[in-house]
Amino acid sequence: MDKDNYTSLHGFVLLGFSGHPKLEMVLSGVVTIFYFITWVGNTAVILASLLDPHLHTPMYFFLRNLSFLDLCFTTSIIPQMLVNLWGPDKTISYVGCVTQLYVYMWLGSTECLLLAVMSYDRFIAICKPLHYLVIMNPHLCLKMAITVWSISLANSVVLCTLTLNLPRCGNNLLDHFLCELPAMVKIACIDTTTVEMSVFALGIVIVLTPLSLILISYGYIAKAVLRIKSKAGQHKAINTCGSHLTVVSIFYGTIIYMYLQPGNSASQDQGKFLTLFYTIITPSLNPLVYTLRNKDMKNSLRKLVRVDHESTKLKRNQVS
Repeated sequence: MDKDNYTSLHGFVLLGFSGHPKLEMVLSGVVTIFYFITWVGNTAVILASLLDPHLHTPMYFFLRNLSFLDLCFTTSIIPQMLVNLWGPDKTISYVGCVTQLYVYMWLGSTECLLLAVMSYDRFIAICKPLHYLVIMNPHLCLKMAITVWSISLANSVVLCTLTLNLPRCGNNLLDHFLCELPAMVKIACIDTTTVEMSVFALGIVIVLTPLSLILISYGYIAKAVLRIKSKAGQHKAINTCGSHLTVVSIFYGTIIYMYLQPGNSASQDQGKFLTLFYTIITPSLNPLVYTLRNKDMKNSLRKLVRVDHESTKLKRNQVS
């Protein structure tokens, strides 16, 4: 039987943290808790921004996209990860691994570009407040969102297809807890320079270009904030941008730090924990960051909880 056909039939083995059984038990509990927080937090943000007319603005339109992305991102990883952590079976089917690879790359790329679009939105809001709603009209916002998701999908299709076409000579042991592109490249049995160069080139476009645009946007924002004479105005502007800047710092900081690590065995284990951080912990922090620093979102969530409480109370009264 052809060795690559063998992999297609029998799938892959995700080694993950299998060398540390006690750590797996702890991680399964931690991951479950953060997955629950991610679902509750991001679902609340989506519902609050949809149901409250005051939040029907470009900023919250993109925030809804981010929350939806985080829900999809974690769901593409955590269920399979929990199955592997809870039992001795560390396998994932070929179809499951390929699906996870494409979705993971697609959503990761989307978050990079979406954060850049959100920074542009904040730039217009702070630097051109009188023209904000004219420039960031619903039609433009929709076009920007579609463009971000489409470019990211194209990036995922190109890179993942190149990676999957590499011969693996029967190798099916992935030294990771998910089907990630670098882990898949490592098990190839030929020279992978061409694929690695393609990844590097598209990485500049998808990661460094958006980061550069974010830094430029916040440079202009900082100048505009310093020109605001009233302390109240400055405080409002800082609060408006502070949440997004915090999310950008956590997401990009983790990715840049991780990919600058040398490829030794220690850094591989460290890389797993860093991947765990930006794929599981970061999506759970995003709703908290935006809620804690945003008065409008906090008020909207209070209304949402109040309405839910009142409807529950009304149903109980009808039953009794």
